[in-house]
Amino acid sequence: MLRIALLLMSVLLSSCTVSPTLKDFTSDGCSLFPNGTARDPKLWCECCYQHDLAYWRGGTDIERLQADEQLRQCVTSKTGDAALAETMFLGVRSGGAPLFPTGYRWGYGWNYGRGYAPLSSSEQAQVDDGLAAMQKRQRHFSCE
Repeated sequence: MLRIALLLMSVLLSSCTVSPTLKDFTSDGCSLFPNGTARDPKLWCECCYQHDLAYWRGGTDIERLQADEQLRQCVTSKTGDAALAETMFLGVRSGGAPLFPTGYRWGYGWNYGRGYAPLSSSEQAQVDDGLAAMQKRQRHFSCE
């Protein structure tokens, strides 16, 4: 009888896990880096904005690498400056890991400590809802 009670208690407790809550998306552009040149102050800002969307969402280490590579490709496309794009790539690779308690770490939309992990269906639904809500209101940060 005790085994059955313990098993039932274990099943009930495991079904009571709380899903983490995604914070609203925010972006500061190219965190700790200029958004563009003196002549064009927001030249590659949109690249950083898209990169922030990926970092806000979080996910696996492979998804982070893909986001960082997309940033590098976008900056190269906007500027033609492969050295600048590589500098930015190396910066986000070294400073954007989820272990850093910063507002620009990988997965910053979730509470600190999530690390690298695929999004659950509940988490993906929160991301989808957050993106839909963003389209209905003005951005917290604008490159325009």
